[in-house]
Amino acid sequence: MTVRVLIVEDDRDHAESLADVLGMHGYTVEVAESGELGVERFRAADFDITLMDVKLPGMNGVETFFEFRKIKPDAKIIMMTGYSLEQLIAHALDNGALGVLHKPFAVDQLLDMLERLRPRGMILVADDDPDFATSIEPVLTRHGYSVHVARTGQEALDRADGCNCLVLDLRMPVLSGLEVYLRLKQAGRRIPIILVTGYADEERQALARLHPVTAGLLIKPFDPAKLLEAIEAVLAPPRS
Repeated sequence: MTVRVLIVEDDRDHAESLADVLGMHGYTVEVAESGELGVERFRAADFDITLMDVKLPGMNGVETFFEFRKIKPDAKIIMMTGYSLEQLIAHALDNGALGVLHKPFAVDQLLDMLERLRPRGMILVADDDPDFATSIEPVLTRHGYSVHVARTGQEALDRADGCNCLVLDLRMPVLSGLEVYLRLKQAGRRIPIILVTGYADEERQALARLHPVTAGLLIKPFDPAKLLEAIEAVLAPPRS
């Protein structure tokens, strides 16, 4: 899948240099030389990742960042700066910017960051605990996944077709995790499932039925990085 990158940078030479490098590595790139033009381009097309200079004429990069987030709340944006603008940068990072590249930066540093943000699919998190979703969503987003949350088992069932992996809590309102799994199986909907539970002892019977046929099991509380590892393992292409 071709990844579309928007570069918002008023230094034409730097922007064109970045565009040339990314183009040679298979990215499709467009350039905007101001925040205002960046907003116009971003509204007109669907970009996977944006490289945003902090210091721009007119609307600065952080103001532009917030305009992008109004258009697309889950926009993936990397800030760039050659100046000491810690307060502005911190404001962007606190509100969802995914990293900062300090000019001059190495090409490998840029490519590594873009590779981590490359779109990797949609993860459906089925859990009625809002704190759980809040804790894991940033970790998955930073690694290129889009995250949707289902608060009930029925909602998980309704939204499962669009996901690449289902993170399924066993204790859900309306339909339990076991009921969701059985209905997916009955309908022939084959979706990788990672089980999570904070009640392993009480859910022993359900786990006995589910664990051998799911992608993994995580017992709450767990490090969100463990979930990332499990997802990457199940979505990794099969070895030839």
